[in-house]
Amino acid sequence: MNITVRIAAAADSTIIAEYNAMMAKETEGIELDRERLRKGTEALIADSSKGIYYLAETDGKVVGQLMITYEWSDWRNATFWWIQSVYILREYRKQGVFRKLYQYVESLALTHGDVCGLRLYVDDANKSAQKTYEALDMKQSHYRMMEVDFIL
Repeated sequence: MNITVRIAAAADSTIIAEYNAMMAKETEGIELDRERLRKGTEALIADSSKGIYYLAETDGKVVGQLMITYEWSDWRNATFWWIQSVYILREYRKQGVFRKLYQYVESLALTHGDVCGLRLYVDDANKSAQKTYEALDMKQSHYRMMEVDFIL
């Protein structure tokens, strides 16, 4: 299977929002507000300071995605790229789609000059995803994520 990776454009917002909704339902059992999700996707695509989506395609079909957002580290005087909104269509899983997306982003990060690392969070119960990330040499950090969510 030939997989290509590209930056998302405004015309991709509908498919990205759909994949984000599918991911939230599958991984967390959450039904996201589709209108808010669509607007959020469009806002990020329109403003690269918020982040950037990368899409994996095969035969002209978007089969996977990930989003990068940014976290400044004063300790490192550099930026962490956070991998978020990962979704691979079920029928394309375990075929190297995420690996291709990850390696593409990793190579960009390594040549960017001010990126100190890649981070992501994964649900404790999602053992399959954890194995995928570990196979790419990602390691569990000592941090535990805490949050207050004002919207969900």
